[in-house]
Amino acid sequence: MKIKKNIALLLITGLMYAFIPIYALAEKSITDEETMFSYVKTDWWQGFDDAVLNEYIIKAVHNNFDLKLSTLKVEEATENKNIVRAGEMPSIGVGAVPALYKLPAITQSEGIISFPLYANYELDLFGKNRDKTKSMDKMIDISRQNERSSYISVVSAVGSTYYNIVKLDKLIEIQEEIVKERQEIYDLMKLSNDEGIISAADTVNAHKSLINSESDIIEFKKLREKMLNMLAVLIGDSPENADSYERIAYDDLVIKKLIPDFIPSEIIENRPDYISAEKMIEKAGFDVRAAKKEFLPSLNILGVISFNSTKYISKLNWTNASAILAGGVLLPLFTGGKRIANLKLNKNKYKQALENYQNINIKSIQEVNDSLCDLKLDNEKYIKSIENYEAEKQSLYYSKLKYKEGIISKLDFLQKQESLLVTEKMTVNNKTALFIDQIGLYKSTAGGI
Repeated sequence: MKIKKNIALLLITGLMYAFIPIYALAEKSITDEETMFSYVKTDWWQGFDDAVLNEYIIKAVHNNFDLKLSTLKVEEATENKNIVRAGEMPSIGVGAVPALYKLPAITQSEGIISFPLYANYELDLFGKNRDKTKSMDKMIDISRQNERSSYISVVSAVGSTYYNIVKLDKLIEIQEEIVKERQEIYDLMKLSNDEGIISAADTVNAHKSLINSESDIIEFKKLREKMLNMLAVLIGDSPENADSYERIAYDDLVIKKLIPDFIPSEIIENRPDYISAEKMIEKAGFDVRAAKKEFLPSLNILGVISFNSTKYISKLNWTNASAILAGGVLLPLFTGGKRIANLKLNKNKYKQALENYQNINIKSIQEVNDSLCDLKLDNEKYIKSIENYEAEKQSLYYSKLKYKEGIISKLDFLQKQESLLVTEKMTVNNKTALFIDQIGLYKSTAGGI
């Protein structure tokens, strides 16, 4: 009897303490601020030497709703793992069962109350449940890489949008000068037409050019308004505040970042999509292993202790207790083809993961090469546009001298001034393209440059 009591006490103690690991082992996932900024590599952004841009990057990291959603996805994956990992631990329950019964040939009924305490545990001898947990570990890794990818994409969008706004500020300024020039040209041509010096067709064309230049200002302002609204959303702010956003003046933009001669193909190994593809293969491997082990028998241990009393709770002692400790082996013989289909499905997913990995591998290299190509060639375009702009300035200088000497008309001189402004617009586009190309290269290499 003493041995039985010891076994029962040991079983009860084990069941009680088994509750503790359920909370102790629960894994939590909260992305801290340091990790957030490590995703975006703030040191790289400081290379632009633009305090206003850096402030927008910080606001986006803290306030962007897409980034908050990506962090919640990581937490979701973590809780899914905790659910799956529960399969590696025993299930425990306790209850109270009051009952009233009457036996044959006895007129009096009796009451009884039972307090069952039970536990069930599947021995994971073949590691099936462990493989399922490892699969969920990989899913957490994938979610973290997706989160990292979201951070890189959002801050890249912030940078590109910001420099497009700076560009549009300058283009609007230049376009307003062009409108003034074309207005003056149109007024002169209208006077010349009145005096019969030029044709009505030339005057009409000058008027059309004026209208088109005014329309260009409207288009630039519309684009700037949309870009400001986009920036507001990216930094988690209301678009109503967009008009008050600060930005650097275009004339203060200085190209400081160097253009690399080449980028090694190994740099793609730092990209979140590349790492996710690798983790997906590993996850699919664990899923296939778990599916194979579904064909093996499951081994379960069941323990139950019940204290029964017909009168008082105080009589819930060992004399009134019943206990059972049992083990069993279960091997499903027929499940309608479910296990076979599950194995084939997971093998198919494994093959998909392999193909996806190969696809991402070559596409990643292409994106990096394309980004570097854009940066190099746009830099050459910018250099040529600077040369062209300087040539137009020199040409305008000589035209000014000719105009003062009466060699050319004021109309010819105004047209030369307009030509310089048009050339300046091309230079503005090419210069800001370099900043956006740098951001494109940052994004394609996941900040690895």
